[in-house]
Amino acid sequence: MKDLIINSAMKNIEANCDYTQEKLEEIHYGLASLYSTISKSVVIFTISYILGNVKTLLKLMVLYSLLRLTGYGVHAKKSWHCWISSIIIFLLLPYLCENLIINYRAKVTLGFICVTMLGFFAPADTEKRPLINKKRRTTYKVLSALSGLLYTVSFFWVKNNTLSNCILFALILETVLVLPITYKIFGVKYNNYKNYIAK
Repeated sequence: MKDLIINSAMKNIEANCDYTQEKLEEIHYGLASLYSTISKSVVIFTISYILGNVKTLLKLMVLYSLLRLTGYGVHAKKSWHCWISSIIIFLLLPYLCENLIINYRAKVTLGFICVTMLGFFAPADTEKRPLINKKRRTTYKVLSALSGLLYTVSFFWVKNNTLSNCILFALILETVLVLPITYKIFGVKYNNYKNYIAK
């Protein structure tokens, strides 16, 4: 089904647009990513609806996605790796967010550890999306650390336990995904921008 939809779309694009082969490859990658994201989201949200924690899942995903915008992070090399890890993460974490009680001192401590890690390792690019531009990497690094700091400071005034946990786990998740060890576990290359001439 996936190949049928993507190949059909690509044939239509090739027939109606005058793109270079490189541009067509970018479009193909984008369509594949979009299809994967939509299909996984449908499955995850359906199961979450059955479990009754859709609102918590939404909060967690929004908070995580905001960090991901500048921090980037690992993408699984194989589709089934992505499916399994996504389903486990986004079904387990909302449950933990709703049921764990973590005092704010522990959250602040974990938050500052995450901010430090983001300052060192974010943004973490991928082979298909290398961050070649040095200025952009620096900007994203600063924004990632500042976002992490904002999340950490929020533990002092966010009183709702579930929301506070969503903030914490979104921060931890993004931090884990930019670490070199995580790239090694998934068998993908780290610091891909180094394969190109720095700008």
